[in-house]
Amino acid sequence: MIDRIRSWLGSLGPGLIIAALVFGPSKMTITSKLGAGYGFATLWIVVVAIFFMMIFTAMSARIGHATQRSLLSIIADKWGRPAGIIAGIGIFLVCTSFQAGNSVGVGVALAELTHTSVTPWIILFNIIGIGLLFFRSFYKTLERLMIALIGIMLAAFLVTVFLVKPDPAQTATGFIPSIPKGSQGLMIAFMASCFSIVGAFYQSYLVQERRRLQPAKASQRKSNSLTGIIILGFMSAIVMICAAAVLHPQGIRVNTATDMSKALEPLFGRYASGLFLTGLFAASFSSIVGNASVGGILLGDALGFGSDFSARKTRLFIALVMIAGAVIAIAFGRLPLELIVFAQSVTIFIVPFIGIAMYLIANNEKIMGEAKNSGFVRIAGALGLLVIIFLAAVNFKDLFLK
Repeated sequence: MIDRIRSWLGSLGPGLIIAALVFGPSKMTITSKLGAGYGFATLWIVVVAIFFMMIFTAMSARIGHATQRSLLSIIADKWGRPAGIIAGIGIFLVCTSFQAGNSVGVGVALAELTHTSVTPWIILFNIIGIGLLFFRSFYKTLERLMIALIGIMLAAFLVTVFLVKPDPAQTATGFIPSIPKGSQGLMIAFMASCFSIVGAFYQSYLVQERRRLQPAKASQRKSNSLTGIIILGFMSAIVMICAAAVLHPQGIRVNTATDMSKALEPLFGRYASGLFLTGLFAASFSSIVGNASVGGILLGDALGFGSDFSARKTRLFIALVMIAGAVIAIAFGRLPLELIVFAQSVTIFIVPFIGIAMYLIANNEKIMGEAKNSGFVRIAGALGLLVIIFLAAVNFKDLFLK
């Protein structure tokens, strides 16, 4: 029985890694703000975002199973080596730019829990993150770490929502689509953060690395990647429900995820606040390691060093992302506005390109064989691309036309 549970948890690895790296401190902040500002009314957006994330994550996983080459190398073959290099470097720059926010999240969560300074925690957990790179099999270490951190997050948020005791009828009304006045900006931000094309893109690398380490299971096409994405949606919904049940009735607004923990304390005591901060720590640390692995591995692949997770140069690229994020976090105490603008600018051009590339590759029978997109996935994927292009257009307007 225990062996079967371990085997099942192992099969969830790639999907749980994506869920853990997507559910970071910025995601928690946006979700908390939606619940605090608009109650249960925007819960339905979680379902929409998770649906499209599932479509593209499953698409990427099938590409990983159906081919022996990495996604960036396929892009380079189809559209030229410069296209693969630009995509890889673009993703690396975005990951590096946002890494500071993950470091700050770890530091603030532990500083609030222990009433100490933020900086030592940022340094300590980035050192621990870099230390993980020295394990013989970085992928196996990453998989086990993410499973553990997802478990901590789930436990922390489930106990928190149990203490909050939201009204079931009110919660159910949140799944009826509506757009409260003034909520559009936050809803767009939530969709962009939850429907992560970069995260979906990375899924194919995780599937191939797992196959490389466990060739006996190479014939298995299902990696249960969708379970991880469902868990991502579940955690998003729990955080929004907590904010909607506790903060919205009192008119309390939140600017950061730690504001949510402070707001819980007067009502439910330090216990509830500590639980939420524990979840924030797990979300932040998982994003430190997961986000850095995305940026480092894809940069290495783009530059022709391959995508072996345990290769020396790959580990150096991953460490570079962590170090850069920690330095920015300590120097500025947060993610500087200039870096946010820079990251968003890169994202505007990179995300639609890699989304379209994934979609076209997954539709290609010559590359995919029987694993090519079904009719339903073609339609759903096309709708997802429209969402991606819309989000990019809104981002472009906000950055350059206002």
